[in-house]
Amino acid sequence: MNAPPDVLRRSSVTWIVALATTGLVFDGYDLVVYGTLVPLFLRSPGEIGEVTPALAGALGSYALIGVLVGALLAGSVGDLIGRRTVMLTAYAWFSVGMALTALATTTTAFGLLRFATGIGVGALVATTGALVAEFAPPGRRNLLNAIAYSGVPLGSLLAALLAILLLGPIGWRGMFLIGALPLVTLLPLAYLKMPESPAWLASRGRMEEARAVGARTGVSVEEPAAPGTAPQPSGRAGFAGLFRAPYLLPTIALGLLSALGLLLVYALNTWLPELMGRAGFSTNGSLAFLLVLNGGAVLGALGASRIADRFGPKRVVAASFLLGGVAMALLTAGFPLGVLLAFVAVVGLGTSGTQILIYGFVATYYRTNVRSAGVAWCAGFGRLGGIGGPVVGGLLIAAGLELNTIFYVLVAVSVLGAALALVVPARARSAPAPAVVADEPVVARAR
Repeated sequence: MNAPPDVLRRSSVTWIVALATTGLVFDGYDLVVYGTLVPLFLRSPGEIGEVTPALAGALGSYALIGVLVGALLAGSVGDLIGRRTVMLTAYAWFSVGMALTALATTTTAFGLLRFATGIGVGALVATTGALVAEFAPPGRRNLLNAIAYSGVPLGSLLAALLAILLLGPIGWRGMFLIGALPLVTLLPLAYLKMPESPAWLASRGRMEEARAVGARTGVSVEEPAAPGTAPQPSGRAGFAGLFRAPYLLPTIALGLLSALGLLLVYALNTWLPELMGRAGFSTNGSLAFLLVLNGGAVLGALGASRIADRFGPKRVVAASFLLGGVAMALLTAGFPLGVLLAFVAVVGLGTSGTQILIYGFVATYYRTNVRSAGVAWCAGFGRLGGIGGPVVGGLLIAAGLELNTIFYVLVAVSVLGAALALVVPARARSAPAPAVVADEPVVARAR
């Protein structure tokens, strides 16, 4: 007896969200493990050569430049060749990149390999939201995207924890080799268990394949209006549709919003251990702040995403930015350690947690044939902010600014992000699209 469609769907969603989350755990680990190693590189020129604060910021940005390139490439092809193909390629790409980085002996080789690895990371970040959104049931898209993208701060948390436990015994090269594990674990499992999106198949006119995947996964696919007529996407696909009415203004606003969010994420994940070390905390104590930062991001984003599914993501994103800004300002007030850690957890919600909410916002905002490009745009263009984060942090520290002043600069970025979230149009209007997936709205509200 065949399983009921709702059981099939729950099973499919569970597998997809679990695989997507695990992939982004390694994704987050890949990008943040460098921040845990910055103090070592600054003080030990025998590792990869002499590293100054300015060079450390630049090295942190090379991976993010790669992420920008990978995200934009994925957006160019993800809506054309499918989500599954891009994600499997990304798993293999960044795993190999991490393994090769562990062999670097100069700052030049290290930087080039970080850039190359970032290409795979960017492709994965840009595609995950589209796939999860197309399998998620109505009313749970923000939550399931938040669960998947919580893998990024979970990976950051894992990097901080493993650095505390293992950096001494295995060294920085061993830390990078851990990031290569998906090649022999996640990739084979995803090859077997990750289906292509029926919504994407139908949007490309591949109805037979869409029906077959729908039958296996429990995702309903509506038939074309006329027998034998394949549905045609409403409007142009990929980036060609993204920068046309009705999406031009929302695309610009969401891209800038993502850039501000990622500037905060990578400024703090790269420099928080060093900043707290300069405030008088030990090496392990400084890494503990990074662990709390990302733990707060995960828990905060999961809670906030439930609110976003009920009331719309726009106001939740704005409120999250503001909460993070207030908490950063309070870090300068000289509270006891326990209170500081609580504020750092709220900062995690206002930075990495907010970025998780932004990805969910974007993944539910666009129609199917531009959704991957929309997420890719925000992941890619947003990396301009991510690239700037480590550099800005390095320059502020190199300029000799006080710790409080550095935090106040980041508070201003949070306030700007909240204001920008509120100007995203409430609804992008478009001509009705053919219904290829029964429960998928053409354009989600951005309340």
